[in-house]
Amino acid sequence: MNSNVKILPVIILVFMCSAFSNSNAELPPASLYKLKTVVIDAGHGGHDGGCSGSFSKEKIVTLSIALKLGKMIEENFPDVQVIYTRKTDVFIELYERASIANRNDADLFISIHCNANQSTSPYGTETYVMGLHKTEANLSVAKRENDVVLMETNYSKHYEGFNPNDPTANIIFSLFQHAFMEQSILFASKVEEQFTTTGQRKSRGVKQAGFLVLWKTSMPAVLIETGFLTNITEEKFLGKEDGQQKIADCIFKAFTSYKTKMENTNGLTENTYADNTNTQSTITKETLSSGEVEYRIQFLTSGNQLTTTDSKLQKLTGEPISFVEESGIYKYRLGPFNSLEEAVKKQTEMRTLGFSDAFVIALKDNIRISVEEAKAIQPK
Repeated sequence: MNSNVKILPVIILVFMCSAFSNSNAELPPASLYKLKTVVIDAGHGGHDGGCSGSFSKEKIVTLSIALKLGKMIEENFPDVQVIYTRKTDVFIELYERASIANRNDADLFISIHCNANQSTSPYGTETYVMGLHKTEANLSVAKRENDVVLMETNYSKHYEGFNPNDPTANIIFSLFQHAFMEQSILFASKVEEQFTTTGQRKSRGVKQAGFLVLWKTSMPAVLIETGFLTNITEEKFLGKEDGQQKIADCIFKAFTSYKTKMENTNGLTENTYADNTNTQSTITKETLSSGEVEYRIQFLTSGNQLTTTDSKLQKLTGEPISFVEESGIYKYRLGPFNSLEEAVKKQTEMRTLGFSDAFVIALKDNIRISVEEAKAIQPK
């Protein structure tokens, strides 16, 4: 017990020094920054079941949401590498989850969890960033999540003497301010906004607390509490595939908005809407003749349907722009092109205009196929 008392002042010094030394950490300028890697962390797993409801377990719900979210990012942003801390029901130490993100130079860390309370009344979503808790409720959530370290071997070594059994430890730990606080709060705000608008969920807001899983991440990082399994109505929602998909949809839309905002290529901004009937560009719903193989350039995704004079599209005056809508996400494309060579040439041109994520897709009978399949189908 005495050893714990002696080490706490040291922890304060280390955390506070780290906070001030990293407080000016910044991402590259917007014109250079590209979000290339995201780490998705499904909370708990293996012998750590997390919290439970009347019929559901946190570790199962979080894994389902994480896999759904990752799949959406992989399908809509092929240039973004998606890394999972776990894809199966296995136990991963908290420090290792952060290490996975750091080893892969991730640009964003998303930890997905479910909430719990002794009362069955509380419900709603919360998104946390690393920082000083302002209420006992925030501290309680962090303490519950941090207690997982008791399942780890030699946890004192990995967390610099942190002892979850000491009532003062979580308070001291929360003094650490994350180096990427501003970016973390930005993403967290977008997540909670989507939970309210797209998901029609009750948002309990963006909050701060000292989470071990966020502590050593060297990139913007959030911990999302997707709802209370101890609330029967919310448990029924989170326990079903439809509810899990809805939560994943919300986080994906927040990711899309955050990515656009952070990259802000060539000064492009998001959510700028105008209507001008004099523009020469046209945006039409995509159609494809039956039986034909066509190539198109997908250059932009948005959670909103854009007008012809949106700032994102102003450099494409006169271009035949089409879109498809899938699960509330609008995908904007150029084309069709009759040959792969023609499409690749246009892709290069689009990237010089600032659409660095533009890529070639192939379609047949209104169904997307791989470029290799398209090349095999087309006559030589």
